[in-house]
Amino acid sequence: MPKKELSVGELSRRSGLPVSTLHFYERRGLIASERTSGNHRVYRREILRRVTVIKVAQSAGIPLAQISEALSQLPRDASPDTQDWERIAENWHDDLTRRIALLTALRDKMAICIGCGCLSVQRCPLVNADDQLAKEGPGARLL
Repeated sequence: MPKKELSVGELSRRSGLPVSTLHFYERRGLIASERTSGNHRVYRREILRRVTVIKVAQSAGIPLAQISEALSQLPRDASPDTQDWERIAENWHDDLTRRIALLTALRDKMAICIGCGCLSVQRCPLVNADDQLAKEGPGARLL
């Protein structure tokens, strides 16, 4: 029967994160530990899943504040179930879809600009997208 708790070293090894990162997550309230009678920090096994979600979310560009907000909705004293994780995924879906569209457009415009090489303030869709004031001529328009 597997142990119910993981030491910070075991959690570090299993998650691939340094101990310092796990302590940082704990200070930010993303994960929680308990103390043994010997005052050693231990983590419930389900914390490994939380750490994995944090890593994946961060790699997708989701800010820690949003991750923290989502994880705060999970039960603290029980393992989250499938519906709990699905609710988090649904909450992030629209934001991730918007980010994907923005990054795809940026990638496509960068390819055009790198190929062109001009970076013209008047024409470049990357540095001057939808510039309405350019029609009024050069120079500052709002001063």
